Amino acid sequence: MARASSGLAYPERFYAAAAYVGFDGSPNSNDKDIGSRFSTDVALILYALYQQATVGPCNVPKPSLWNPVEQGKWKSWKQLGNMVSAEAMRLFVKILEEEEPGWYSRASNSVLEPVTDVQMNHNAIVEPIIENRNSFAETKTISAENGGLIETQDIDVVSEGLGSVVVYDQWTSLPITGQRPKGRYEHAAAVVEDKMYIYGGNHNGRYLSDLHVLDLRSCTWSKIEAKVESKSVETPSPINITPSAGHSLIPWENKLLSIAGHTKDPSETFQVKAFDLQIGTWSMLNTYGKPPVSRGGQSVTLVGTTLVIFGGEDAKQTLLNDLHILDLETLTWDEIDAVGVPPSPRSGHAAVVHAERYLLIFGGGSHATCFNDLHVLDLQTMEWSRPTQQGEIPVPRAGHAGVTVGENWFIVGGGDNKSGASETVVLNMSTLAWSVVTSVEGRVPLASEGLSLVVGSLNGEDISFGGYNGHYNSEVNVLKPSHKSTLQSKIMEGPLPDSVSAVHNATNPTRDLESEFEVGQEGKIRETAIDNFEPMKSKGGETSEHILAMLKAEKEELESSFNNEKLLSLQLKQELADAEARNTDLYKELQSVRGQLASEQSRCFKLEVDVAELRQKLQTMETLQRELELLQRQKATSEQVAINAKQRQGSGGVWGWLAGSTPQNADDA
Repeated sequence: MARASSGLAYPERFYAAAAYVGFDGSPNSNDKDIGSRFSTDVALILYALYQQATVGPCNVPKPSLWNPVEQGKWKSWKQLGNMVSAEAMRLFVKILEEEEPGWYSRASNSVLEPVTDVQMNHNAIVEPIIENRNSFAETKTISAENGGLIETQDIDVVSEGLGSVVVYDQWTSLPITGQRPKGRYEHAAAVVEDKMYIYGGNHNGRYLSDLHVLDLRSCTWSKIEAKVESKSVETPSPINITPSAGHSLIPWENKLLSIAGHTKDPSETFQVKAFDLQIGTWSMLNTYGKPPVSRGGQSVTLVGTTLVIFGGEDAKQTLLNDLHILDLETLTWDEIDAVGVPPSPRSGHAAVVHAERYLLIFGGGSHATCFNDLHVLDLQTMEWSRPTQQGEIPVPRAGHAGVTVGENWFIVGGGDNKSGASETVVLNMSTLAWSVVTSVEGRVPLASEGLSLVVGSLNGEDISFGGYNGHYNSEVNVLKPSHKSTLQSKIMEGPLPDSVSAVHNATNPTRDLESEFEVGQEGKIRETAIDNFEPMKSKGGETSEHILAMLKAEKEELESSFNNEKLLSLQLKQELADAEARNTDLYKELQSVRGQLASEQSRCFKLEVDVAELRQKLQTMETLQRELELLQRQKATSEQVAINAKQRQGSGGVWGWLAGSTPQNADDA
């Protein structure tokens, strides 16, 4: 018989954690120094919680000042006050899980727990446990006689890993073994040869730089201790690989390319880091041309041998909607000035390429709102368009993730700063019709912002990891799309933009999804799904040919209408340019008239001053004229008086002579 560890409840789980840490006199305490495994603060709080859970509130005397270690332990214990034992136990286990997420699996070989007797048949027993409000099955390991781990198995997922998931269109939480990465969001993920790689992210406001890998066959986590490549042989000093979040991870040849991202000390230029999967080293790629500004929250899409970068948010929190292309063969940057109306500046959106020609942008957010619009960029003509969406259009969201299976684009998670988006939706990229695959309830990781989503390389499963919804998540969930979800679509009604029409009629160069499943008499059916559009030949072959001819005629009519609209748009642009030129000339004339008017106003002011002065002089002349007239009248009066006097003098002399008076001499006269 062998001993198999079980999903422990409290207080057994606490005692197992305490034994693993090295308290309670277990063998771990003899060969492991707690102070070397944890930081000083974590070690002190673990000690205090252990004492609170096992002894109770601190009632021991304060140690001497000459013993700072014991005094620090006493102070940490004393600060817990009257915390109950059960709460102290749960906090102890929670802190240990945050510091060492894989402690439970590593302790299963050495910690004595309540056991279940099982036959040595290389199988393990699985029981569900509740952790972080999420229920998931925990795979129990069996210790072999040589101390190593042997094969594990659970009820739903066997040694084949994801290949045994049989539930369609529902998210399933996988039982994972190994050292689980720390909960995070705004990280990046990529799948290479049945392995999912997780790099960087944000946890409690701190940027991360760790690299983890999940084996999708055995469902086992492991951490990669990556090395850093020197700048050159002449200068062996290592390059600086800074922690980041909001970056993108792209598989290319035998490397993983980490594109851009927010860092604590942002650089001026756009950084491209490369992790060599064969030798396990990081290096910086030297690019040529004018690189974009550093940013995070952008979308990076691999199209052939080029990377298409759109949008994001720079270090100054400025939202962007620029478009850049990096040629991975020449490592040369090219900034694209596309025609048409681009999406508004945003970050946290999702992007995908269809038919190696059409770049689709969905959602994202600004500082004030979130979007649910869809934009299409024709990578051959470099022209933006905004087609009409059909079906159940998703709610606005940012921080979501998306992957493609055939012609279908699955969108998961995201939120609007108020709540997480609970629906998993799918867009048929040929018809641009949305449909809902499934929904989740409550604050679960699948309704988080900043989660990652990849497609498993085994059977096309969607695999999500991490995210933030008030809690930093580290769970792995899997959705296996059914044929129903991958075939749901609705033919768009009304005129289609040229880009959408071309998408609908182009041959899909991606891998065809031809899947068959057979079931017997209990409701078994046979179904084949093919991504490429082909008219089905039925009994009425002529009817199919007629429909095809009608579709071709409608396509030609739509193309003709689009060309006419395009020509009209060019004419309007030319008229607008002419109007702007006329407006410029009129503005120049207006400025000239304004200058002349100002000159005339100045001259008029001078004339008004001269007139005022002349009026004042005229008034002075009138006064002088009146005074002159007065003097002239006085003069005339004086002259008249003189004449009268002479006349009187002459008449007095004659009458005097007659009267006998003697005339006065001339002097008296």
